[in-house]
Amino acid sequence: MVGLKPPEVPPTAAVKFFSAGTAACIADLCTFPLDTAKVRLQIQGEVRIPRSTNTVEYRGVLGTLSTMVRTEGPRSLYSGLVAGLQRQMSFASIRIGLYDSVKQLYTPKGAESTGLLARLLAGCTTGAVAVTCAQPTDVVKVRFQALGALPESNRRYSGTVDAYRTIAREEGVRGLWRGTLPNIARNSIINCGELVTYDLIKDTLLRAQLMTDNVPCHFVAAFGAGFCATVVASPVDVVKTRYMNASPGQYRNVPSCLLALLLQDGIAGLYKGFVPSFLRLGSWNVVMFISYDQLQRVVMLARSAPP
Repeated sequence: MVGLKPPEVPPTAAVKFFSAGTAACIADLCTFPLDTAKVRLQIQGEVRIPRSTNTVEYRGVLGTLSTMVRTEGPRSLYSGLVAGLQRQMSFASIRIGLYDSVKQLYTPKGAESTGLLARLLAGCTTGAVAVTCAQPTDVVKVRFQALGALPESNRRYSGTVDAYRTIAREEGVRGLWRGTLPNIARNSIINCGELVTYDLIKDTLLRAQLMTDNVPCHFVAAFGAGFCATVVASPVDVVKTRYMNASPGQYRNVPSCLLALLLQDGIAGLYKGFVPSFLRLGSWNVVMFISYDQLQRVVMLARSAPP
């Protein structure tokens, strides 16, 4: 058997809430450079106001990472990490930690198992609520990840706290919730792609007795969930990234951002950064779900241990 065995007492909602946030932070620490590369590739070629003549061109995932290290130093790979961890502690705790509880609310009383509709509704609900609460942290994270693509003179923030203050001062409090609607759409889709797919693959493997409820099973289910989430969410993710990183007045609204992207790059532009997105989301899911299940078991074992 690989990993800790499932506890006899199911984890409480509080344990799931804590474990989800912590597991997401662990996953972010492991995969953050891939997320930064994804953001750089997604905003590459974007028409900016004012225009910059000395932008760096990125080619592929490894090319983007090596270019960043060469031109900006290794620390650039983790630019925005503080805001990223803040985001995960508030965001993942809600969308992942409360998923099972919300799923039970949508499941009819007396039902032997949870249906697909209840799982989808739970994924959309927790995803939307999580974005509403954690959007400012996502805006700051994306801005920091994109900073290195700009000349030194155009970099606007000296630190995470300064970024929150500057955005609120220059763009108003609404600026901190910039891109909320596309982010709700993206994360509702990702939540369904991740959590529902993970749920279904894991349940299928266990019911068919192909695997036991442990790390190898969680790995297979998480990898499948990461691929499904990337395929369905990439178009929304590209638009969200560009809109949240835009200068004031660059786009009137989300549809104008989408239109500008399509006119400039065509349909293929909606899948800019797909490979780093999949590498990041696939590996992130594997690390997060394995850590999430093991952390729940550790906490429950610690709580049940005799004093």
